[in-house]
Amino acid sequence: MARVYLSIGSNIDRQQHITACLDALAAAFGELTLSSVYESEAVGFAGDNFFNLVAGVDTDLGVGELAAQLRRIEFDNGRRRQGPRFSARTLDIDILTYGDLVGLVDEVALPRDEIGKNAFVLWPLAEIAPHTLHPALGLSYAAMWEAYDKRRQQLWVADFSWRGQQFSRAAGSR
Repeated sequence: MARVYLSIGSNIDRQQHITACLDALAAAFGELTLSSVYESEAVGFAGDNFFNLVAGVDTDLGVGELAAQLRRIEFDNGRRRQGPRFSARTLDIDILTYGDLVGLVDEVALPRDEIGKNAFVLWPLAEIAPHTLHPALGLSYAAMWEAYDKRRQQLWVADFSWRGQQFSRAAGSR
């Protein structure tokens, strides 16, 4: 059984698509470890703000099988890959890490290089797996977040409820 961390994002009907994604992931993998939901401006293009979070799951699926299952969830939520790489999207699910695997596995680059580049990936990952070590760098996600230049990208915690429970709470919310 491998521990996998997934990055989830949406900037089109965000609440609807993130909720549908979490429902599909829970149905496929059971219990999810979820970060807060973070809101940020679009990176690489002009567009509506994104909601992003990281989910931890345990799976026996191989990397290729998992990637195919995640693509189906995206497709079921209206994601089409014909457009530009940096564009609005209903749902984006990326495998950040798969256990301690490093390298190209079933055409998936592991760990995903966005971990150290984007605050909307690193902050939620550091939130739910602070002491876990990056498989290639050997640094904890908490240490990586501590060293990250937080002026590079602004993001903030957003209110978000799933299955009747608010698990993400914006600063100042009760």
